Amino acid sequence: MTLTKKDVATMLVNYFQHKISLSELVSWAETMVIDANISEGEEEVIMDVLGKIGLADVKQFGLYWEDCEQILNKLGYKFEINLVKAA
Repeated sequence: MTLTKKDVATMLVNYFQHKISLSELVSWAETMVIDANISEGEEEVIMDVLGKIGLADVKQFGLYWEDCEQILNKLGYKFEINLVKAA
């Protein structure tokens, strides 16, 4: 499987939606840095983003809202937020 910018963005969205934990996201990113076959032409952006995500569990680095916004922009996406009343 070839890793694309969309795949990375999807994993980040899974984290936002609490489908995966931060540790799962970090572990995935670390694995992808080593094992992924990255889509041609997207290597630099994807490796930069995976590096940032891979450090997110280190307190000095973290993964802040602004970081996520910048990451998604690098991947060619933007946030769109909808407010829904809790049940």
